[in-house]
Amino acid sequence: MTVSQNPRRYDDDDGRVICNMDVDGMKWHDRRIRKENRAAKAAERFQGDQMTRSEARRFTWYAMLAGLTIALVFAVVWFLLTLFATQVWFR
Repeated sequence: MTVSQNPRRYDDDDGRVICNMDVDGMKWHDRRIRKENRAAKAAERFQGDQMTRSEARRFTWYAMLAGLTIALVFAVVWFLLTLFATQVWFR
């Protein structure tokens, strides 16, 4: 009997994997597990509530407003820097 046929059970073992030893090229490598994990992650990614049209419109509006605010701040700072450079610094 080998170790893999009769795994040891310890009292403090909760079944979590600390370091996955399932490496490509090893004789115990199982591609099925990787496919199942990938499918489970894909299923988790698409769970959630769908936004209504009004919520999506409001979300888009506030995102555009935030972007325009940031662009305005940069434009004002650039204008003030140019004004400072031409009127004070280079005189």
